[in-house]
Amino acid sequence: MAATSRESQSDRTSTDNTQQGSAAWLTPSEAAQYLRVKVRTILLWARQGRLKGYALSGLKRRAWRFRQVDLDAALLESAVVPSESPSVRPAERMDQ
Repeated sequence: MAATSRESQSDRTSTDNTQQGSAAWLTPSEAAQYLRVKVRTILLWARQGRLKGYALSGLKRRAWRFRQVDLDAALLESAVVPSESPSVRPAERMDQ
């Protein structure tokens, strides 16, 4: 019976670690590395509300923390939309 309880406790621990890993808190540099962008991009997105971030209070400067699940959700939520910016080619050359 002791072996059975140890196995179930081991299974529970590994499940808890998996769940905890998906909700891990990341610093801006870790979040930037995870998304493969610059740190200033992460902070800009957080200030703009494009990315869910948590500002820590009680500090002289604002310190941000991010959850990996929120980063994944932000990537899956926004679709890539083609830009309507003008072409590099002049209009008279567009017909050629």
